[in-house]
Amino acid sequence: MSFSPRLIAFFLAIMITLVSVAFLSFVPEVTVAMLFVVGVACFFTSFFFVFYTIDVLVFQEVDQIYKTIQKLKIRDFDISRKSLIKSVNPIKKLNSEISSYVTKKQNEIEELKKMEQFRREFLADVSHELKTPIFAAQGFIHTLIDGAKDDPKILDRFLNRAAKSIDGLDALVRDLVILSQVEKGDLKMHFEEIDLKHITEEIFEQLETKAQSRKVTLKVKPKDLGKAMVMADKQRITQVLTNLIDNGIKYGRDQGKIIVEIEEEKKYFHISVEDDGPGIPPEHLARIFERFYRVDKSRSRDTGGTGLGLAIVKHILNAHNSKITVTSKIDKGTTFGFKLKKISESLVHVV
Repeated sequence: MSFSPRLIAFFLAIMITLVSVAFLSFVPEVTVAMLFVVGVACFFTSFFFVFYTIDVLVFQEVDQIYKTIQKLKIRDFDISRKSLIKSVNPIKKLNSEISSYVTKKQNEIEELKKMEQFRREFLADVSHELKTPIFAAQGFIHTLIDGAKDDPKILDRFLNRAAKSIDGLDALVRDLVILSQVEKGDLKMHFEEIDLKHITEEIFEQLETKAQSRKVTLKVKPKDLGKAMVMADKQRITQVLTNLIDNGIKYGRDQGKIIVEIEEEKKYFHISVEDDGPGIPPEHLARIFERFYRVDKSRSRDTGGTGLGLAIVKHILNAHNSKITVTSKIDKGTTFGFKLKKISESLVHVV
């Protein structure tokens, strides 16, 4: 229960008055009138003395604390001096506000520390990822300059390897630009009616050669699926599905299979991309959507990945108000899934 200075002064004045009157009532020849006068005088004297004492002690200190806060120029401290003065218990309120403010600032400090650590790791990763293709291309070119160009076979082989390194560098830079734009919101989404089944079949055609090289079978489920119309950015959703299917081909098993299942729900289409590869260890699942994070770093670089694909997928789906999920079992395979809001048949082809 909270007490105001006036209420505290009132109760103390009554107690002092009762004690004083009770003590004087035992003195001989003291009349009722005298007790009344003493009681009234004692009450008002005690009340004003206690009230102003508490008021001065409490509010002067509170005011001083508030002035100190203002001197520190803490602009986001949202309690005003007026609200403190009018508070039933200003010290309690000020203490509560300061505690909340300190907690908030502590959380901000922790977040800044995490961001600083993330920035350091990101710079280290970027430096390493850029250095690898640059040094490789540099080595091939300098070898050719030093005389290896005179051998036609070595010339062709080294130029091809240098070109491959430069292509990898170009892909990395493009992915970095896209990721930066998506994270900052600079990459605008162009929403339109798209058919998920048709897009998936187009991606299968584009990746057919790569899939055949590892004898990987590509399937869409269910077989009798008609159109799966959603409102989305065609280019970006194509990028999402291409990345997930391509990852399944690169990191799955030889002679394996990849199944893209488009399941119709009441308001959404749930899209899942499943492979029967070696799976992802549980300790890696929480981090695979981080920039440059790789489960098997050496194998990822051999297959030409930039380490940014899943991070881009995550942000593109976030821009579509969706989330990417992943489940995986060792030696059983991995499944990535997300949802997109479907277009009702009555709205299809309506602009």
